[in-house]
Amino acid sequence: MGEGDSTGTGAAARLVAWSRELRTTHEKLRDALAVTRQAVAAGEPVAPATRQLLLYCHGFCAALTAHHEGEDRELFPAVAAQHPELRDTLYYLRQDHSMIAHLLGGLQAAVDSCAAPAELDRHLEGLAAVMESHFRYEERQLLPILETLALAADPRTVLGPL
Repeated sequence: MGEGDSTGTGAAARLVAWSRELRTTHEKLRDALAVTRQAVAAGEPVAPATRQLLLYCHGFCAALTAHHEGEDRELFPAVAAQHPELRDTLYYLRQDHSMIAHLLGGLQAAVDSCAAPAELDRHLEGLAAVMESHFRYEERQLLPILETLALAADPRTVLGPL
């Protein structure tokens, strides 16, 4: 086991296919959003449905937040160090992360206040649009770079625990 390596993979951690990991994480987040939207569509504005929806929304919000925090903390600094020409791109991606965090806060507040399904759906619709635009831009800009990124880290730490 390498020093500081709790996964037991040592050198294998440097061989992570970061482009594949990013695409897979984005697909899982898209799926989580779809499940959350289905829960809203099926839910009634009564306490039991709201509790179930709270679980879906909390799980989705936590997963998306962890994904963006990991990118900001680990992935983007590694990309910037190896590809300084992408600093502006990374800046825009971080701005998106901030906007998405704000939208997630609005969604969480709506869930906490037992908002009607139509209001929750408006929050999710806006979040879906921004999230999809962000994912597509990020993939266009970074997937080729991630094919060769040398970053010895656990993908769950870098991209979230999905």
